[in-house]
Amino acid sequence: MEEKVKISILCQIYGKMLTQKQYELINDYYNNDLSLSEIAENNHITRQAVRDIIKKGENKLFELEEKLTFMEKTLKQEKQLQQVLQELSKIEDTSSDKKVAKILERVREELNCLA
Repeated sequence: MEEKVKISILCQIYGKMLTQKQYELINDYYNNDLSLSEIAENNHITRQAVRDIIKKGENKLFELEEKLTFMEKTLKQEKQLQQVLQELSKIEDTSSDKKVAKILERVREELNCLA
């Protein structure tokens, strides 16, 4: 997974654990696609200060993920759900029983709500 995407996801999961300033700057940089210079100008601080705040926030996000592993667990569950849905499709494709097809469709709908 690309580093920017990973940090963006971590920010969504653990953002409330950061300081307000760390959250705002990381959100601007990774989700709003602002440059360090743009963020510095908007916040009336130096580009280096922006970089330092973002780096400290990133380190905090990675520490939290290392300890709590919410992102890892979520990605693993999503992968497992996709595998189950693929297996359901295989069963549907090979089964001619209409009752089984209806049951599988209900199960698929429930699983899609979780994905």
